[in-house]
Amino acid sequence: MDGNFTGGCEHVSTFCRAEPIDSHICHCSVCKTVTGQSSTHVVFFKFNDVDVKNQDKLVRQPFNVNNPNGPLELCVCSVCSSPIMLDDKESRIRVIVPNLMGHDPISMPATYHAFFDPSKGGSLPDDGRPVYDALRPDFTWPAGQ
Repeated sequence: MDGNFTGGCEHVSTFCRAEPIDSHICHCSVCKTVTGQSSTHVVFFKFNDVDVKNQDKLVRQPFNVNNPNGPLELCVCSVCSSPIMLDDKESRIRVIVPNLMGHDPISMPATYHAFFDPSKGGSLPDDGRPVYDALRPDFTWPAGQ
């Protein structure tokens, strides 16, 4: 697999063959809990725009432990436990966290901040990117595949 955006580990690889449909810095509590980061660079691709080599080696677990039946699953390698992607059970999107999933973050820069809640503490981001309390206002979820 080679192309626009590649990542994964030595056992499972991903190839994103189209441009992302969204790329943001996420400030939500779920991302903070799962990644251990104070904010997380998150990139959405349409579901069918991400190919997965050796998908049979993925272990799936709920992304949000407080909503185990939610649509997103964290997929990790069954051999080395590396995080590979988030998979959407509704087949709308696949999500990459570049710095944790073997991708080059510079090749898919974040364009805004999402889910920033000033009541949770922390300073308002001041890097020049827009800040929203949800996904960007013009974001539209793609239809399931």
